Amino acid sequence: MSIAKILLADDEKPFVDTMIKRLKKRDIDIVAAYDGKEALACLEKDGSIEVVILDIKMPVMDGMTALKKIKSKHPLVEVIMLTGHATVETGIDGMKMGAFDYLMKPCDIEQLIAKVEEAAKRKRQQDQKIMEARIQAITLRQP
Repeated sequence: MSIAKILLADDEKPFVDTMIKRLKKRDIDIVAAYDGKEALACLEKDGSIEVVILDIKMPVMDGMTALKKIKSKHPLVEVIMLTGHATVETGIDGMKMGAFDYLMKPCDIEQLIAKVEEAAKRKRQQDQKIMEARIQAITLRQP
């Protein structure tokens, strides 16, 4: 079983292609988007995505704008921000806005996989809490 279904949103096609190959070799289910708008469309179509790896600097819709929209429409989806050296502050700002974490580009594949595993675990725990709360609410309404 895959550790998580991931959406990688980055406008650098060679980077995306390389990451997809490397992650698929590790049996990770991954889809790609090349800007923030495309990432949101992917999330609308595929409710099984648990973790989004989101580049901050992209055309059409940048990562920070996409993060805001992802967290408002899909609050339980975890987002890992990718940032270049000049934008560490932006990565931290992203965490303040609800991102799970941020990584510097280029990122170490093992570190990325570890972050994805942590993020997916947190999402699944949140999903489980919601399910338990719903079951409890239904149980309490029973006569």
